[in-house]
Amino acid sequence: MANVKLIIKTSLLAIIIVLVIGYSYYQARSFLTGPRVTILSPLNGATLKDALVDINGTAKNISHIALNDRPISIDEAGAFSEKLLLSPGYNIMEVTAKDRFGRGTSEILELVLIN
Repeated sequence: MANVKLIIKTSLLAIIIVLVIGYSYYQARSFLTGPRVTILSPLNGATLKDALVDINGTAKNISHIALNDRPISIDEAGAFSEKLLLSPGYNIMEVTAKDRFGRGTSEILELVLIN
């Protein structure tokens, strides 16, 4: 009987520890994964006819974001929208972001402007 109580107590303690660790990871996952940037439009490699392009995307877990080394702003949901004037031919844009711990990420956008 004493062994059964010990097994039950040990099992409950193990379950509680696993739940606490799991919940802690769930709450801290955004800090553990670092900054994330996603460019939603235009699609990478797109061919455009209009020189004025609207670059839209989202950013998560960031403290600083820039488009071609020029700071841009995001809204409360992490969305950004920037207008850019393309040169004729091949264009490369880079969105870079850093979190408050100094970890960084970047997304490259390659577009072709035809006349």
